[in-house]
Amino acid sequence: MTQEGKIEAILFAAGQAVKIRTLAEALEVTEEEVRELLKRLKEEYVKNHRGIDIVIFEDKVEMCTNDSYGDIVRKALKMEITQGLSQAALEVLAIIAYNQPITKAEIERIRGVRSDKPINTLLEYNLIKESGRASSPGRPILYSTTEDFLKYFGISSLKELPEIEPTS
Repeated sequence: MTQEGKIEAILFAAGQAVKIRTLAEALEVTEEEVRELLKRLKEEYVKNHRGIDIVIFEDKVEMCTNDSYGDIVRKALKMEITQGLSQAALEVLAIIAYNQPITKAEIERIRGVRSDKPINTLLEYNLIKESGRASSPGRPILYSTTEDFLKYFGISSLKELPEIEPTS
């Protein structure tokens, strides 16, 4: 059994993101060694035009379908392409991504309009989550982005978000 094979088996069986620390403990190696093994696996998948890929999200890793095989997977599994997000939902999502954690009142202050529906949509899509409560009066809910947000936009960390230009 190879270390790479062990990682593949764990990721496949998990069906969701697994902490790199968990992989390191299971393989009895360091997290740095796991990252190197993941890098080699990813390179192998690219080199051999494999239908699977490994995506690293900060401290977690997940096995997923290679984007270039998306059409055939949707065709075979008769998956419908989900509709895109509304402009309002995208606005709210951007506000949360760049200002998290943030309350609904703060989102609405920035947008200038109510944001109940876009927030509920983003919660349903699991692009945002309730991440605690503010210490201000009434202890309003704080919102932040999820791993699914990172997947949706094809990034592995919030650090990869484009910088926003300050408004005058």
